[in-house]
Amino acid sequence: MNSLTEYMTFNVQSRRGFVNITPDIRKLVDKSKVKEGLCLVNAMHITASVFINDNEGGLLHDYEKWLEELAPHAPVDQYKHNDTGEDNADAHLKRQVMGREVVVAITNGELDFGPWEQIFYGEFDGKRPKRVLVKIIGE
Repeated sequence: MNSLTEYMTFNVQSRRGFVNITPDIRKLVDKSKVKEGLCLVNAMHITASVFINDNEGGLLHDYEKWLEELAPHAPVDQYKHNDTGEDNADAHLKRQVMGREVVVAITNGELDFGPWEQIFYGEFDGKRPKRVLVKIIGE
């Protein structure tokens, strides 16, 4: 059994944003030398997400609009969490909807995706560095 553990850091300069990290994950799969196994990609912050979907600008725009309708940032006093002095309660809720991590099969040394699938980092309370764990295991 082989394994590789890597940490990636993202510092999205806006409050919210989406980053296609698929090319970075592919490089790590190559580096791992795993031919058959699993790749876990995990956002290690409670206001960020990792998810799989289509890399299409309209869809990413729709996510932004939909998430803001589900959990609007303002007014910040609508959330009990923000009584702590923070203003990111909406980011916690958005992360909950979008998910914490993804697991992708590795087959013949490559990520085994369905059509159009890509891995994204989703940021909901940006302007500071956050880590993503990548753990690859297999043979």
